[in-house]
Amino acid sequence: MANQYQISNLPTLLEKMTSVDKDFRFMATNDLMTELQNDSIKLDDDSERKIVKTLLKLLEDKNGEVQNLAVKCLGPLVSKVKEFQVETIVESLCSNMLSDKEQLKDISSIGLKTVINQLPHVSSQISSSIVKKITSRLLNTIQKEDLSVQLETLDILTDILNHFGNSLVSFHVQILSCLKTQLNSQRLAVRKRAILAIGYLVASCNSVLFAELLEVLLNELNKKQANSLTKTYIQCLSSISRTAGHRIGENLDRIIPLVIFYCNSKDEELVEYSLQAFESFVRRCPKEISHYIKQITDMCLKYISYDPNYNYDDDEEMNDDEDGGFENDDEDDQEEYSDDDDVSWRIRRAAAKCLDAIISTRHELLYVFYNEVSPVLINRFKEREETVKGDIFNVYITILQQTRPLVQKSKQFQDINQIETEEKSVQLLKSQINSIVKAIQKLLKNKNAKTRQGCFALLTQLVNVYPGALSNHLNVVISGVNFSLNDKLSTSNMKIDTLNFLNNLILTHDEKLFHPYLDLILKPVLNCIQDSFYKIASDALLVSQHLAKILRSALNSNKSCMNYVNEFYASTLARLKQTDIDQEVKERAIVCMAQIICNLGELISNDLNLCWPILVERLKNEITRLTAVKAINTIAESQTKVNLQVIFPDALPLLASFLRKNYRTLKLSSINALLSVYKYYGQYISIEELSNVVIVELPTLLSENDLHISYVALKLATLICQNHGPALVSKNILKQVLLLIQSPLLQGLALESTIEFFTAIVNHKQPGLQYKDVVLVNFYLIPNS
Repeated sequence: MANQYQISNLPTLLEKMTSVDKDFRFMATNDLMTELQNDSIKLDDDSERKIVKTLLKLLEDKNGEVQNLAVKCLGPLVSKVKEFQVETIVESLCSNMLSDKEQLKDISSIGLKTVINQLPHVSSQISSSIVKKITSRLLNTIQKEDLSVQLETLDILTDILNHFGNSLVSFHVQILSCLKTQLNSQRLAVRKRAILAIGYLVASCNSVLFAELLEVLLNELNKKQANSLTKTYIQCLSSISRTAGHRIGENLDRIIPLVIFYCNSKDEELVEYSLQAFESFVRRCPKEISHYIKQITDMCLKYISYDPNYNYDDDEEMNDDEDGGFENDDEDDQEEYSDDDDVSWRIRRAAAKCLDAIISTRHELLYVFYNEVSPVLINRFKEREETVKGDIFNVYITILQQTRPLVQKSKQFQDINQIETEEKSVQLLKSQINSIVKAIQKLLKNKNAKTRQGCFALLTQLVNVYPGALSNHLNVVISGVNFSLNDKLSTSNMKIDTLNFLNNLILTHDEKLFHPYLDLILKPVLNCIQDSFYKIASDALLVSQHLAKILRSALNSNKSCMNYVNEFYASTLARLKQTDIDQEVKERAIVCMAQIICNLGELISNDLNLCWPILVERLKNEITRLTAVKAINTIAESQTKVNLQVIFPDALPLLASFLRKNYRTLKLSSINALLSVYKYYGQYISIEELSNVVIVELPTLLSENDLHISYVALKLATLICQNHGPALVSKNILKQVLLLIQSPLLQGLALESTIEFFTAIVNHKQPGLQYKDVVLVNFYLIPNS
């Protein structure tokens, strides 16, 4: 524990804090705050008293900056002073809330919130005592007619109930009585804050008080009056269910019929709040709400299409007919009605959110959702309000997310086609794919970026749930991809989402399907590789890795695709050369180049001379060396006819040196790369290089501590032995293997590779390295541990 100390210059600070110069006061208060934030500070009683007195006085300072700094000091001060001083602070702040000075009231309110947040939230006698004193004062303060005082008091009371509700059991009756009064206030802002406070109160009050509150709300709702207070009571039920769903769940049979009644009201705001209440009940009381799910779902489907002020059929006709024939009608409508008056979108949004809650909590009804909900949602993709449209996309994405486990389960036994006979819900999804694509076809070229982002998010989820879903619609979606990547107004997020979708699309569809669309895909993706924003460039390089494979297969049937190869290589090489870029871009440029070499290397063999030195440089760099090692392994394993051997003089010593690093991933990747290089390019490696660079590093890899690395190292040693004879295998390697076979942990692949190693040695029948020499003699000579 650090040594505690007192503030040596406290008298000077306190003197400056009372200076007539505001700059002195500000600087001194700032210095005090710095001292108070030190955990090792210790204050005696006299220092506590002086600091508290001075800070409370500064809360009334004429300078706003000094006031704000003083109130910030209260936070760390509370944890440094004794309970009595905290009580003094609280008493002063509560009194100031009734001041005639507006600024003092505001700063005191902030001060109280600061003190409450700094009190220990765990069970503490000091915290309990302080919050009781604050609550006692607040219950008196809230009776004042001053609106600003009421609002601030309710805010503070809400904070206290949230953190210390269980410590205020003795005040619960008074608090509830006070909040019930505020719930009937004529001021909407007061009622909203009272609702929040009640939500936290019911989480800690006893059953009697909860029943009392619920009776009040239900009695008022039973009057079936569509007024502003009724809206408040429904919102209050929503708030209660969010914080105490287990309690309200027991009373849903009394609540739901009333909310359904109000959901059929002509008051749009009342309908919105009723739907929000349904959403809360569904999420917080999933078991108790089961009996009403059908009714609530039907209600949501009804209101998600509720748009009385707009005729979508006329809109479609006007899209086809641009002769201005409806101009006069539009003018008449504008005189009678304005979009600013239209709040029906809030009902549609509430219905969408409620549907999302139902779908995410009722997995067993997935077939029903596809049969009844999905067609309505697809039809509503034409929603004119962008916010609501985004919510509707999210609802459909939720359906797809619920479907995904079914697809994964089916894939364990059958391929994707077998899903049709395994799950009816997936059959329905397949039957609706045409409708989905048709509904979003125009939206993929919508001017609004958020709309297009929603489309791509939905399509990304679709192809991951049902691979191959868009096989018959690639012309539509790739046209949309091309539009978003080429659109000069597209935001960075828009391009990132588009590239993410394209990546998922390629991974989930047969690569041959993309051959006709290479022109639409390649050019915008290559442009994105050069984008200044690292995330766009990185995602474009990720897509390009897959495009290299597609381009390779396309060349087999269409030689004209050769025109893309050099441009593809040049764009990636330009990124690979850059050093002042983000690490993610560096790594993906290396991986992308490796894929280009694997798939197209034979076609650009002369140009690769520019690439090899860069790859070696990346191998030397500590940040990129692991990715470069994996790239070399990938290129070697591909068996592409390229002159990889030109980098061996520099690369082999580096790869061998990595085997000594205390970094398992790098060590394992390096031994794998050496194995692949020797396996496919062994004829280009001299015996001297093999012996002095590679073999010398193998003994340290043979240990029971990491059998997987031992397995790969033995595979390499076995391969060397088979090709060059056991003479190259050093005695150190043999000694380590003989130690390894004594380990009780030796099993699986490591054991198999050990047997293969001995087989390779003995098969050469070299004197001194035959069966009796290598195994039997050494086995008996090595003492048991």
